[in-house]
Amino acid sequence: MSNSELLTVEPLDLQFPFELKKQISCSLYLTNKTDNHVAFKVKTTNPKKYCVRPNTGVVLPRSTCEVLVTMQAQKEAPADMQCKDKFLLQGVTASPGITAKDVTPEMFSKEAGYLVEETKLRVTYVAPPLPPSPVREGSEEGSSPRASVSDNGQASEFSFQKFSADKAEPQENTSEARALITKLTEEKQSAIQLNNKLQRELEQLRRDSKRSQSGGIPLMYVLLVGLIGLILGYIMKST
Repeated sequence: MSNSELLTVEPLDLQFPFELKKQISCSLYLTNKTDNHVAFKVKTTNPKKYCVRPNTGVVLPRSTCEVLVTMQAQKEAPADMQCKDKFLLQGVTASPGITAKDVTPEMFSKEAGYLVEETKLRVTYVAPPLPPSPVREGSEEGSSPRASVSDNGQASEFSFQKFSADKAEPQENTSEARALITKLTEEKQSAIQLNNKLQRELEQLRRDSKRSQSGGIPLMYVLLVGLIGLILGYIMKST
């Protein structure tokens, strides 16, 4: 910040994040510390390299004006990233009601008797800001899941919930499959036991039938044969 009587200039060091083939801008802030209108003019040692908007103007009493300095895109980087370019800010007390259109070069002529205040500015190249690092989604193979961080700084449980859901679903499917296999096994055993019982009763009926009848097939025998066929069909479908 300058210690001038008319205008306070900030910053005194114009810092440009240097990048090849890219326009870069830097702002100057001129603050009028007086109760008068102050006209200003910005000059540079390398006018083809920089664009200053506005390069002339008026700062109203007790107010601040912004000046944008833009460096044109450069094809080559300077040696050791050093810059020798300079800027000069000139300020002079102006008459009340003056506008930017009324500012003329003669107002900054010391030979004409004007009291011109000057502030020298230098140019510095700085390293461009680093790009934000990409955020990995999910966890790496072989590592534990990590919680993501939200904009307000709080850890999100989304990653843990997703991981838990992925693990729980196969376990649930396995439990259901085991229960179904157990149920079918029990039903098969019951059917086999029932079939053996019916076979024993059938044999008993055959023996009783031979004793009581000399020929023909008893009705009970036919019914039992049909029942056994149904049971065997049910067993085949279950397995």
